[in-house]
Amino acid sequence: MKKGQIYEGTIESVDFPNKGNIYLDGEKQHVVVKNGIPGQKVRFAVRKCKRGSAQGSLLEVLEKSPLETREPVCSQFPACGGCMYQTMSYEAQLEMKAGQVRRVLDQALEPGGSYVFEGILGSPQEFGYRNKMEFSFGDAYKGGPLSLGLHKKGSTYDVLTAADCRLVHRDMTAILSCVLAYFQERGTSYYKKLQHLGYLRHLLLRRGDATGELLVNLVTTTQEEMDLGPLTERLLGLELEGRIAGILHIYNDSLSDVVKSDRTELLYGQDYFTEKLLGLDFKVTPFSFFQPNSHGAEVLYRVVREYIGDIRNQTVFDLFSGTGTIAQVLAPVAKQVIGVEIVEEAVEAARENAKHNGLDNCRFLAGDVFRVLDEISEKPDVIVLDPPRDGIHPKALPKILDYRVDRIVYISCKVTSLARDLEMIQGRGYKLVKCTAVDQFCQTVHTECVCLLSRKQTG
Repeated sequence: MKKGQIYEGTIESVDFPNKGNIYLDGEKQHVVVKNGIPGQKVRFAVRKCKRGSAQGSLLEVLEKSPLETREPVCSQFPACGGCMYQTMSYEAQLEMKAGQVRRVLDQALEPGGSYVFEGILGSPQEFGYRNKMEFSFGDAYKGGPLSLGLHKKGSTYDVLTAADCRLVHRDMTAILSCVLAYFQERGTSYYKKLQHLGYLRHLLLRRGDATGELLVNLVTTTQEEMDLGPLTERLLGLELEGRIAGILHIYNDSLSDVVKSDRTELLYGQDYFTEKLLGLDFKVTPFSFFQPNSHGAEVLYRVVREYIGDIRNQTVFDLFSGTGTIAQVLAPVAKQVIGVEIVEEAVEAARENAKHNGLDNCRFLAGDVFRVLDEISEKPDVIVLDPPRDGIHPKALPKILDYRVDRIVYISCKVTSLARDLEMIQGRGYKLVKCTAVDQFCQTVHTECVCLLSRKQTG
């Protein structure tokens, strides 16, 4: 097997997050090919070779998988990188994802260890579940018309217009189509990442599922000046199921392709939307972390409450707390909850949310977990961890484990990052007791899981 050669094979299984396994020559040659579904016969090109194992790029699906039992619901499937599995039944998706999570955790388990895998819980909504979406401006091919949507699979440049994206509520696609048409009519430029030239960058949309409130965030550079008043009027004239709570113009001159704010101008309304979870109200700002699937988050947090157990008269640390959702779900049954989050606007929102919800035993601190823990005089009885996708910084994790609490509940949106952290966690005297996977990202390669970790008792 050589680099550049083209082969055909069947994807036997898919490992997290999207690594299809193909075996050739009587299973002597193992090739990993992304972007496939178990059971598909595919043609692929070899990109890398190393001692009986190789990496390939998918060129063509020659035969559908037996798991593909339904037609796609989006016009851009399968080219769009936003979805992967919408031709599979949701039951088949859940079964596959449960197996992926379990295999990763089984491999991460310390020698002689065991745990209870409690299966996977699905999302109450299979489509239209996302309350946040970052759409990019660009073109679908070099020199093509302006597009607004999601990147093609495997591409960091080509953007496909997501006018009928089924991951989001139709209010969001109506807004996307309105914004795209507005700028197409005016021939407005988009930001080209290689040349660092152009105006339009992203459209960040957020929508409360329970409230119907929408926050529209247009992200541009400062390289051009435009009167966005007419766009604001056009957006407010749309017939939507919900209502637009705020329209913001976010200026971002960063060279990297990241959605951030150098300066924000409020064009209409307010700079936040509200959402309800488990009977509580939450104010969510443009860049504050909030679970992207509201109904799925309720499923997730019920598992967290079950795993954390009896916390009466106990102090709980909620680390990487975002807008304080977990802290406030736990506060009614705890002595106190202290949340730590690096995004300052999320901390401000968490404080306002706690006050609004009548919770006076929550405290939220802004800053890096590694540093903020030194400033807290209280000691926790229980710790909840909900880190970013890349897991916990290796400098922060030892400091967390130094508290030697009896129980830690770890929420992970990337099980391979959790597996990496488990090596240190187990080495410091904790065992994995049980785990439940929770699918918050239907049709995609991602899934969440909740783990209960218990400190081993020594004689």
